[in-house]
Amino acid sequence: QVQLVESGGGLVQAGGSLRLSCAASGRTFSSGYMGWYRQAPGKEREFVASIAWATGYKYYADSAKARFTISRDNAKNTVYLQMNSLKPEDTAVYYCAASIGPKSGISIWGQGTQVTVSS
Repeated sequence: QVQLVESGGGLVQAGGSLRLSCAASGRTFSSGYMGWYRQAPGKEREFVASIAWATGYKYYADSAKARFTISRDNAKNTVYLQMNSLKPEDTAVYYCAASIGPKSGISIWGQGTQVTVSS
């Protein structure tokens, strides 16, 4: 059974940093994409960033481009999201997802990890 397990969330002050991890188990990913999405209270889930397993090509939402960095470790079957200069509006549950396209065709979701940024 394929599973995605996120970790690294927590409470941080505005301007701080967090690094989220998403470890995949049950299969080795060599194609497709792994992405990060987030859902704030009362809002729809939105795309944050994704990375291609094979090429490492990265996609970012406009809100993430300057402050977040997505990376992968193919050997560990793990994807990371380094988040710097965090803002209160970044507060959300962050989910990782495996997908066919950079922002679509999601086949597997992780359980999510809470990120709370205090002002």
